[in-house]
Amino acid sequence: MFTPRRLIAAALSALAVTIITQDVTGLAFFIGNNFEEAILWQAGSFFIGASVIFFILVFLKGAFGFLAKRRYSWVVGLVSSVIAAVVNMFIQAASQGAGFSADVFAGVFASLLGVNLIFVVAGTVSTVTAGTAIWRWVIARGATTAPTKVALVRAPASTLADGLVTHIKRKKVDLELADQQWDAYVAALNAAGWMTIEVEPRDDLADSVFIEDTVVMLGKLAVISNPGADSRKPEIEATEATLRDLDVEIDRIVSPGALDGGDVLKVGKTVYVGRGGRTNGEGIRQLRAIAAKQGYTVVAVPVTKALHLKTAVTALPDGTVIGYPPLVDDQGIFDRFLPVPEAHGTAVVVLAPDTVLMSSSAPKSAELFRELGYRVITVDISEFEKLEGCVTCLSVRLR
Repeated sequence: MFTPRRLIAAALSALAVTIITQDVTGLAFFIGNNFEEAILWQAGSFFIGASVIFFILVFLKGAFGFLAKRRYSWVVGLVSSVIAAVVNMFIQAASQGAGFSADVFAGVFASLLGVNLIFVVAGTVSTVTAGTAIWRWVIARGATTAPTKVALVRAPASTLADGLVTHIKRKKVDLELADQQWDAYVAALNAAGWMTIEVEPRDDLADSVFIEDTVVMLGKLAVISNPGADSRKPEIEATEATLRDLDVEIDRIVSPGALDGGDVLKVGKTVYVGRGGRTNGEGIRQLRAIAAKQGYTVVAVPVTKALHLKTAVTALPDGTVIGYPPLVDDQGIFDRFLPVPEAHGTAVVVLAPDTVLMSSSAPKSAELFRELGYRVITVDISEFEKLEGCVTCLSVRLR
């Protein structure tokens, strides 16, 4: 989606990495030639064509959003710098009257390990570092004033298959399919009018795609969680950094309190908090004190049959709590409870007063919600469901 903000982010990122690449390349030749001043001008003149091509390529790829993820941005930098260097060499050869002979082709591609090597390395490194950082910063700064709704998301780690599993049998996770499903999930949020901000991914944090567990939003206040699983505690760092970039007010849960965002269900001014394997009593006590200052009432809910409270129950836009009875410890805690016919039908993300997002693996539940007058958007998240994930886990909505 080519929004003005994304085009600005792409242009500024491309400009920055192009300047860095051009300057680093010229400086390397300057140093390598005993600080001969004339070399600076010669190198600058020689690589200017490659830099222009490089700028265009990085801009186009940034406009398509490929600078949002480091796992893609290094490919952007490498491919763009190689293409730019090769095309520039052919232009140089043509300007000198050389034809497109086998020797010319061989010389051009050999230059990637010679005269163009520094340009390619500088282009790749600067794209991964400065390019991605600037792209994200521009997008994030736009979110503070944009009228659209904002959702934080985090790309799946390459170690996703190693994620924790507690209440179900471990199944093989298809990483390529998971990436495709995550992209489709983000696209569904975008199509529904939500601006998605991508938190820095980390491949050493297998469960980090389940970003909901790292923070609880209480109106405009972000409460940084303290995940119950030790392996997940580092996940909060990047989430907090992104929220600070958005100028969001922050509070936190601290040890010995433990709390996962997936255990927190807000219905109006009531905050239901699951007491289970990942959230303890001290975590609930701390959240209760924080929530009271924001005008919320916390109600503790026992959770013994599912990973998180929101694995068992969520709520429709009108406040009706929905859940799959075999996963719910006590239905009577909730003012209004509607049973759903499928385990994966328990989780909905409220996108608008008349619209919910849910898993495509619960068609009977989806039909039930349609009969209640809701517009239902479904997405396939089968690979995340293998890790006890659901649609709510994959984003944090800032309303």
